[in-house]
Amino acid sequence: MAKERNRFVCQSCGAVHPKWQGRCDACGEWNTLQEEAAPAARGPGPAARTGGGRRVEFVGLMGETAPPARIPTGLEELDRVLGGGIVPASAVLVGGDPGIGKSTILLQAAARIAASGQRVLYISGEEAVDQVRLRARRLGLEQAPLALAAATALRDISASLEQEPEAALVVIDSIQTLWLDALDSAPGTVAQVRTCAAELIRQAKSRGFALVLIGHVTKEGTLAGPRVLEHMVDATLYFEGDRGHQFRILRAVKNRFGATDEIGVFEMTERGLVEVPNPSALFLAERRGNVSGSAVFAGIEGTRPVLVEVQALLAPSAGGSPRRQVVGWDSGRLAMLMAVLEARCGMTLGMNDVYLNIAGGLRIAEPAADLAVAAALVSAATDRPTDPGTVYFGEIGLSGEIRQVAQAEARLREAQKLGFGAAVLPRRAARGGRPPAALDGLKLTEIGHIADLVAPFAAKPGRKDALKST
Repeated sequence: MAKERNRFVCQSCGAVHPKWQGRCDACGEWNTLQEEAAPAARGPGPAARTGGGRRVEFVGLMGETAPPARIPTGLEELDRVLGGGIVPASAVLVGGDPGIGKSTILLQAAARIAASGQRVLYISGEEAVDQVRLRARRLGLEQAPLALAAATALRDISASLEQEPEAALVVIDSIQTLWLDALDSAPGTVAQVRTCAAELIRQAKSRGFALVLIGHVTKEGTLAGPRVLEHMVDATLYFEGDRGHQFRILRAVKNRFGATDEIGVFEMTERGLVEVPNPSALFLAERRGNVSGSAVFAGIEGTRPVLVEVQALLAPSAGGSPRRQVVGWDSGRLAMLMAVLEARCGMTLGMNDVYLNIAGGLRIAEPAADLAVAAALVSAATDRPTDPGTVYFGEIGLSGEIRQVAQAEARLREAQKLGFGAAVLPRRAARGGRPPAALDGLKLTEIGHIADLVAPFAAKPGRKDALKST
């Protein structure tokens, strides 16, 4: 009989190695290999050799029964991110930095669903029951009929769920704390997380209750554990924001029942997370329009138009290697825009320290922010403020051309709703080359090249000039 040998599994990517080594060959991470017991070798059974399985029944796309109604959480921003509420028999994974508010928002949602008359189970593996009760009392939720338990053993949790036929929602806080005694590895390892999540998701699908898993994140901001965990669930939500900032952004990076990249905005208060129905007004609340280096970007997050302030600051570099500090945007795209401004518009930016910030803690990923970032950079370089009543959006190519972006009309409507009177956008972005009737009175400046953006700043009075004389 062959001797069973242990294996070493990477806790970052799940790759298996026959012996320990400092660096994983699959993902390149250091000190991520942990020893685990190898699974028992099992040969193919008679059914696998002879094909003695049951025939799978195939059905058409048109079903005779209507799909079950979604479960509203009582938080409109959370329902927006989920696509209209929690889908029964679905699995949702929620990740975020420690202390960002994951447990708080799920406790609020679970308490509101329980108050509506549905059976909700909240299982905590990180806190005792009394600790969860303290948080509920602080949030004013102590009267909610929520079923609470503290457990980490998967066998005990599975057996308890089998005896809860009326459960509509089960919250696990968190998946990294669960363990199965059949596996010879510590809680939080790849094998434990994968096995525990697979069993809980199987129960959710078979018994019809919605499952919400809270997951830890690594120092890089990604969910800890195997990447297969994100493929197993139906929706993956990330909490973004700084713990020292009052704003929290909940973003859907995967959703089988709704739009991806949809965001919900919350404000952290003493009574928990409070919804922000108009995030654009909140992001622009402290904006000062007479300061150079500031421009308003009209963006789209999921299906929602959002206006945010882009701030840029240029300072002479003290050393031979200028700094590039970016918060809320892609640093590589900033370097590309600076190169375009220097090559196509004759600006001198390379020897300055450049700082770029998206105000409010929101992270922007769409290329439509190029034009607003370029306007902020030019404004900071020339020390000439942008028009405080103007919004910017458009993608910039390497040759300096301004490319069209999607949903221009929704961006313009949001700008007009918040009192902006002008917009700088790509040519022919408006329908038929003319603004829609509902946007009459909104001045549109359509430009085709980045030089058209820089030219007005050269004509404004300022204290310094970063434009080369040609």
